[in-house]
Amino acid sequence: MLLAGKTALVTGGAQGIGKEIVMKFLAEGASIHYCDLSEGPSRDEMDAAATDGATVTFHQANITDETEVKDLIKSITGSGPLHILVNNAGITRDGMVFRMGLDQWESVLKVNLTGAFLVSREVSAFMAMKQKSGCIINMASVVGQMGNAGQTNYSASKAGLIGFTKSLAKEVAKRNVRVNAVAPGFIETAMTDKLSDEVKADYAAAIPLGRMGSPEDVANTVLYLSSDLASYVTGQVLRVDGGLVM
Repeated sequence: MLLAGKTALVTGGAQGIGKEIVMKFLAEGASIHYCDLSEGPSRDEMDAAATDGATVTFHQANITDETEVKDLIKSITGSGPLHILVNNAGITRDGMVFRMGLDQWESVLKVNLTGAFLVSREVSAFMAMKQKSGCIINMASVVGQMGNAGQTNYSASKAGLIGFTKSLAKEVAKRNVRVNAVAPGFIETAMTDKLSDEVKADYAAAIPLGRMGSPEDVANTVLYLSSDLASYVTGQVLRVDGGLVM
């Protein structure tokens, strides 16, 4: 197993891509801490997926609250090592920019970018200064590289996260901490389930591989970057998009 004996924290881990990452990590032997605003419906499924004595622990936390983030990371690192952080939590509040309210803009930046900063700040300090090893993976998006009409707020947050990833990677590399980003393309999630079949077909037609991705496609990539297979990979943005951006 690729993550046997490792401990990981996944933000936004109760559903969607975050849940898939938790399940993948558990199957590969990792013990998991995951945080979200609520526990979600999948806890029994997660417990059943744990292997070889691995554990899964839920933490209710708002990653935009500095005090809650500090308390969360202190509670996790106070009981042992933390080898992997996946900053997966994120939201969308789409709309054309000329109709976008300030709250619509700021709320997306606050969760997607500031939240990742707050968690990474506490975790990277522990990994770099105390543990002197670790791995951080930030969930970006191809729209942070190519843009997308109706998503100026989301695109800006993900573009910012890419710059944050590269800068943090340079800061902590000498302390044996790796920092990378994953940039999914069009992935089949609860959000895309709401789209019409016609819109889904249009999306698939724009993808060279001819299909939308699955949460497992993303989780497999996160697993690779989290494992020793990627021990010489840092500061990179790995797209999981079926060739949408080339």
